[in-house]
Amino acid sequence: MKQLKELIEANLEKLKFSWIAGREGGDTAIDLQCFASSDLVGHLNLIHPGRIQVFGRQEIEYFSRIDDNRKQHVINKLIAGDPPAIVVAESFQAHPLMVQACDNAKVPLLATPLSAAEIIDFLRIYINKWLAPTTMMHGVFMDVLGMGVLICGESGLGKSELGLELISRGHGLVADDVVEFARVAPNLIEGRCPELIRNLMEVRGVGLLDIKAIFGETAVRRKMRLKLIVHLVRRASLELHQERLVTEPQYQEVLGLPMRKVMLPVAAGRNLAVLLEAAVRNFILQMRGINTLDEFMVRQQKAMLNELENFESDDKPLLDSHHEDIHE
Repeated sequence: MKQLKELIEANLEKLKFSWIAGREGGDTAIDLQCFASSDLVGHLNLIHPGRIQVFGRQEIEYFSRIDDNRKQHVINKLIAGDPPAIVVAESFQAHPLMVQACDNAKVPLLATPLSAAEIIDFLRIYINKWLAPTTMMHGVFMDVLGMGVLICGESGLGKSELGLELISRGHGLVADDVVEFARVAPNLIEGRCPELIRNLMEVRGVGLLDIKAIFGETAVRRKMRLKLIVHLVRRASLELHQERLVTEPQYQEVLGLPMRKVMLPVAAGRNLAVLLEAAVRNFILQMRGINTLDEFMVRQQKAMLNELENFESDDKPLLDSHHEDIHE
């Protein structure tokens, strides 16, 4: 579980935070449900306990109009909601009652010259990514035709060599060997490279390559959305377990989301880079509602119906003449 002080310290410069009170509350554990998108304070905000609260211009003006007894009541209600932190925006001075209450309750009180809307928009996106579910996967993560493609499979099948050939064909490398995936949205998984091996690729017999230094800036990517998994498998093994034409799409679950998967057989003499590009292009067509296999099956059914109709029409005169012979 991550702590609130990590969130504050990571954004001290970007959000121009100054820590006014409640420093002891920095050890508070925080999760994704701790932040509310609402920037209202008072009755509307008190019904959302456990959220970071932001005081903007409207909240400060409302707070300044009420008497001290009412101020203390509002502050008590706010603190009772157990907010992880309170942020006073637009360089407003925090009221002494608020400072004292935050110190007593060990609730971090922060000030910033930015507007409440800026703070909320930034923190909503940042916290979603900061606390997103993550996982590590083995493989080569590439940008192929603008699609995030994870190349995985058994060791020794040539994943890195395939990645290197794709780079030479104008595609981009995100990560080699180890990929960090995070579910940054309900239906979106983002892949990045660990800092230690960024821009690096190991190719057997060649060694460790700095892809950015060799191929230039356009050969690497910082991150990509995972769209397709290409699983390399030995041809003999694939023929034993899978039909030649796959009629149903295959999926692999990653962080709770089903991701499209393609099995690509590896054999001597096969141009895997061309095959992978073709698989990606075919997947793009399927995303647009164009399914080549379905169209072929419809075309085949029409051809069979036409053959059947021609057979019946050719056979009918023979049957009629046979009946005539019998009557004679």
